[in-house]
Amino acid sequence: MKKEPYQIAFIGGGVNSAIGEVHKAACQMDGHFELVAGSFSTHEETNQKTAKTWGVSPERTYSSYHELLQAEKGKLDAVIVLAPTDLHKDIVIEALDAGFPVICEKSLATSFEEGKDIAQKVEETKGFFCTTYNYTGYPMIRELKQYIADGKLGTIQQVQVEMPQEGFMRLGVSGEPPKPQSWRLKDTVIPKISLDLGSHLHNMIYFLTGERPKRIVADQATFGLFSQIVDNVGALVQYTNNMRAQIWFSKTALGNRNGLRIRVYGSKGSAEWFQLEPETLKTCDRYGNVSLRDRTGGVKIANQPRYNRFKAGHPAGFIEAFANYYEDIADCLGQYFATGSFSSQYVCGIKTSLEGLAMMQAATRSAQSNKWEDL
Repeated sequence: MKKEPYQIAFIGGGVNSAIGEVHKAACQMDGHFELVAGSFSTHEETNQKTAKTWGVSPERTYSSYHELLQAEKGKLDAVIVLAPTDLHKDIVIEALDAGFPVICEKSLATSFEEGKDIAQKVEETKGFFCTTYNYTGYPMIRELKQYIADGKLGTIQQVQVEMPQEGFMRLGVSGEPPKPQSWRLKDTVIPKISLDLGSHLHNMIYFLTGERPKRIVADQATFGLFSQIVDNVGALVQYTNNMRAQIWFSKTALGNRNGLRIRVYGSKGSAEWFQLEPETLKTCDRYGNVSLRDRTGGVKIANQPRYNRFKAGHPAGFIEAFANYYEDIADCLGQYFATGSFSSQYVCGIKTSLEGLAMMQAATRSAQSNKWEDL
């Protein structure tokens, strides 16, 4: 059985990327992983700079992921795919074929069809695969999950979840327009905004409630400075067990840096969590009593030592939430190395990742047909 810290390599995620530094810090925060190799960028200067900055030896820094997968076979415990979503399918399939456990940044792929190809390869190779959805690592989100599971809200009837951002509309301090990465400005079968943001909302609803989406009606629009891409999506979703959801995500909502907000309504009460105030969970019962919970008391999950690297009153944030998720991934890898399979209430596997693509693709069809669409 392989032991921690697990030896890993990054494919993508160089120092100039949006997510590389976050993954690097989070995966190593609690000592479960050690970054020892990488193909961080197709631009050699950035590739070498990243390796030097992060202490990866030149001998284990590769110009292409093909070279990495060939040279590192048998030397690594997992590869982490941080390349643009458009490249995920080819990288993940080649890595699985080479026998590597794969940890993939969301979204799984650019279409349901690409996702099915990955899912088939996971089944064929019996390989390890998971997708990272770090917002589910926040302690109070996990507390909410337990709160729902304990029946405190009764039968879940409605979920409202939104993720408004302003990055495709907000100007710089001198009036300069935003400069997103070029790959984010090219929509595929599923618009990039649905892959970037919508997949998070699908995952969050399933994570909290366990319900599966069945039908969706959606609207897509372009309001921002990049006329070639969709930048605002709203939808109504019908779920199993008669649950309903309203979702909204945008990159043109001025005044919102990243306003992820979840409201859950049940037959016995409601709950609300807001990412900009991540330490508190607001609940309300049928008698109108409103309560605020944090990591200190009246909780089952959030007061566990693993979620309290420092005492309450000193907020845990985005990177800590990601580190919580990586701790769960390490546990899943341990299960996989011991038994050839894994299960987790926290880590997103291939089925849920694929379902997220199905939901976002159905939303795109609905926006085009102006009708409800089945997943």
